[in-house]
Amino acid sequence: MNNRQGWKDGVGALQWFVFLLANSVTLPIVVGQIYQLSPDEVIGLMQRIFLVAGVASFLQGCIGHKFPIPDGPAGTWLGVFAIMGVEVVHQNGDVFSTLRVLEMGMLTAGVMLLVSVMIGLTKWMLTLFTPLVTGSYLLLLGMQLGGVFLQGMLGVSGDHPQLDVLTTTISFGVFTLILVLSVKGKGWIKSYAVMIGILAGCLAYYGLGQGAKVDAEATVGLPEIFAWGLPKWDTGIMISSIVIALILTSNTIASIAAIKQVVQKQEESSAEESNRVISRSGAVGGFVQILSAVFSSVGTVPLSSAVGFVRMTGQTRIRPFLIASLLLAGIAFVPVLIRLLMLLPSPIAYSSIMASFVSLIGVGLQGITKESLDSRRIMIIGITILVGSGAMFLPASVFEAMPSVVKYVFGNGLILGTLVAILLELSWKAQKKAT
Repeated sequence: MNNRQGWKDGVGALQWFVFLLANSVTLPIVVGQIYQLSPDEVIGLMQRIFLVAGVASFLQGCIGHKFPIPDGPAGTWLGVFAIMGVEVVHQNGDVFSTLRVLEMGMLTAGVMLLVSVMIGLTKWMLTLFTPLVTGSYLLLLGMQLGGVFLQGMLGVSGDHPQLDVLTTTISFGVFTLILVLSVKGKGWIKSYAVMIGILAGCLAYYGLGQGAKVDAEATVGLPEIFAWGLPKWDTGIMISSIVIALILTSNTIASIAAIKQVVQKQEESSAEESNRVISRSGAVGGFVQILSAVFSSVGTVPLSSAVGFVRMTGQTRIRPFLIASLLLAGIAFVPVLIRLLMLLPSPIAYSSIMASFVSLIGVGLQGITKESLDSRRIMIIGITILVGSGAMFLPASVFEAMPSVVKYVFGNGLILGTLVAILLELSWKAQKKAT
């Protein structure tokens, strides 16, 4: 029995490891392209992201929220990196000066998160995330990232703007296989559908002559502290970081609320215990933001996308998740493994995440339909989705002349839509039913 449980934990940890890896491996490449970093600098950033994300996931699973929700690079921070990066490159400025400013921003956000826990701000924010708000947030998250994952599955990128037929065929084959096994599979096959799909996809990808490329000249060392230089003061990013800290807190609350719909814990049903969970998670999150700055990485946040993965695979146990988190952090100190992991075909990784997003949308819809869809709730959902999804299609130039805080918040459809849902829930009170 012990051997059988150990086998399950091992395979489960490997499956979690691939999920953690897939959510961390692409962002360094994106940041590297924006800031025109060298291959060595991109690989160094990848190492540091693995380290920070692994440590963050382990700490959250042990002493934070204690749910199987991995930490990964926050989309909020990615948006800030992208906005500032495009601007500095366009002006032929010093990219590392900007990256040092971002280090200061992450330090500020970390301190703000710790302060918000101490003054009880998280308790107030917890009341804002009703099932309607959380469900709308998950739907918008699927809309925002679905296009990114679909592009990856099609093999479309800045260097290759046209669809790659062979890559697309393999990617959708993996996507379909994972979904079929997760629905029709029995026993261990259903539990490890993602792992089976990834292995089959890798075999097909390399067997048909495709291959992930690793720059032969790129060298891999050990993770550096303040690799971009010491943090640099900037008043604008300091102010913006306060808003970002609030957004990161709201993302954490939404992720925990969503995972509770899948992983039910009786002892965490009271409002008081829920507040303690959020406070612990917020404190860990603050420490991790500071760690991200120290290791010149990108600030992390609990990933809501894990909800779909947990629901599809049934991987609700915390032990395999913690093992995978330590593995992710540990490989940052084994340079040869970094090069090997870069051989994982990104279209296969995108396919596995896309499959988990099908369940994520389901969790969002369940949250929305927890209560009857009266005219008020339908209107709130409609306005939220239209405003949030519409903002995703606005060109970046719309907010170019506005203050940085406005660009970071209103230039992100997910954040804007979530804010609209919260404001409507607060201002438009439901009518009490007659008794």
